[in-house]
Amino acid sequence: MKNQSFRFLWLGQSMANLGDVFYIVGIISVLYALTESAFALALVPFINMFGRFISGMISPWLLNRFPLKTLLVYSQVSKTLLLSVLSFLLLSEMTSSLFIILTFVGCIAFLDGWAAPASHAMLPRLVAKEKLVKANSFFSIVSETVNLGGWALSGLIVAITSGQFAVFGTVGLYILATMMMFGISDSTPFQKKEVNGKRSSELAEGWQIIFRNPLFRSLHVLVVFETIADVVWIASILYIFVAEVLGQTEAWWGYINTAFFLGMIIGGVICSRYVIGIENNLKRLLILFSFGISGVTLLFGVTTIPWISILLVIGSGIVQQLKSIVSETMLQKSATTEELPKIYAVQSALVSLLFGISALIFGLIAELWDVRVTFILAASLLGAGAVFAVIRHRDFIVSTE
Repeated sequence: MKNQSFRFLWLGQSMANLGDVFYIVGIISVLYALTESAFALALVPFINMFGRFISGMISPWLLNRFPLKTLLVYSQVSKTLLLSVLSFLLLSEMTSSLFIILTFVGCIAFLDGWAAPASHAMLPRLVAKEKLVKANSFFSIVSETVNLGGWALSGLIVAITSGQFAVFGTVGLYILATMMMFGISDSTPFQKKEVNGKRSSELAEGWQIIFRNPLFRSLHVLVVFETIADVVWIASILYIFVAEVLGQTEAWWGYINTAFFLGMIIGGVICSRYVIGIENNLKRLLILFSFGISGVTLLFGVTTIPWISILLVIGSGIVQQLKSIVSETMLQKSATTEELPKIYAVQSALVSLLFGISALIFGLIAELWDVRVTFILAASLLGAGAVFAVIRHRDFIVSTE
């Protein structure tokens, strides 16, 4: 991974991701101090999801008119400017309005909605196809390491200083991220695409690409199953599980989160160590890991022994990371440079919408029934996805053209 542009991409994305963690923790702290309302805190992920969904839906229009690097840079510059204004308002105590703060949250999420697909689509442009597994593994290891350290560090900073200071610190990280994005050199030629006809047909372009290709279509069926099932790992459901099923304090909620990120890092390391074996068995591993995630989720949901739950969460992180890298590599190897950003834009919008709706439904199930029901339901959905992968195994053929 000695490519300079790839280095700028992962460094820039790491700074941006770390900044996102600082910013979210800081905003939650500020809102809690202002309102002491659980509903106000719940609005943050909802507004975040909604902003990303709207942005993902209009991304094809932007991707047809601007190069990926331009979108990445403009998004990061705009996020930095918005956060600078918000930071100034919070530090100077010029606003305590929930509406104003959430408006900034929504705008920043909107900008993220096209930056994330552009970043993912940029990676295969900067490395050779035969190095995609290694590149994706490295990217994942860095990302999960940032998440693992970022949440702990941001919590410490907020505890020592304040939420306002955490938001202010994010501005510096965003500036560094912007500088890194400027350093990326994308040699893929770009031609502005003007679409004749209705604007709606242009916005549906990514969906059409997915539905026309059996591999893309089947991969996204798995994405739907996984997105709905992954809701069981959100903080509110895990918190209830720790208290009611494991009978432990809040500290164990932190242990489980840490264990999950640790598993993700281990999964990335495994992928980077066994690149050739993974490259040669993408379809088999996709099916195997699909069943693996279902099994681990079910076992976690029915266990009542705390230390076993930690081991299962590490296992879940490992298997989820391995499957994510395998499916990501299959997509990147098969899609053209023009198709890939639009596919990721659709994926971002789809995941944001499904996750937001599913979080409400699973939260209601956890409140009305036993929280273990949510994990059994999630395992069933993942199992259904694995069975689907077996039935449609002929779709999972990677095109190298």
